[in-house]
Amino acid sequence: MLKEFRDFILRGNVVELAVAVIIGAAFGAVVTALAASFITPFIALIGGEPDFGSLVFTISGTEFPYGQFVNALVSFLIIAGVVFFLVVRPMNTLMTRIRADDEPASAAPAEDVVLLTEIRDLLREQGTAR
Repeated sequence: MLKEFRDFILRGNVVELAVAVIIGAAFGAVVTALAASFITPFIALIGGEPDFGSLVFTISGTEFPYGQFVNALVSFLIIAGVVFFLVVRPMNTLMTRIRADDEPASAAPAEDVVLLTEIRDLLREQGTAR
């Protein structure tokens, strides 16, 4: 039982996932600091409010602190934008280039297409021979 657990923990995917989670958390902290230091003050220049955490609305004496949600939403959008533009797009471009280099230019049809063409021609000949 312990051997199975050890094999599971030392499996490559589990280790890679653990590293990804740790790096992701550190990256999230960096982007959150970027948002707090630069993006939120820039939004404050436009909207006049540097921190949305204090925003609330009241209905029948009950306060709804929607500002914290707005702060979290802004942080999420910034993190998603940074990940997309600095990680996803460059990786997609790189993978497209790698695939283009790996695929040989072939003018001949694929083997299965040739086989299906031969079968079609044989069936056509059998149909006219009858």
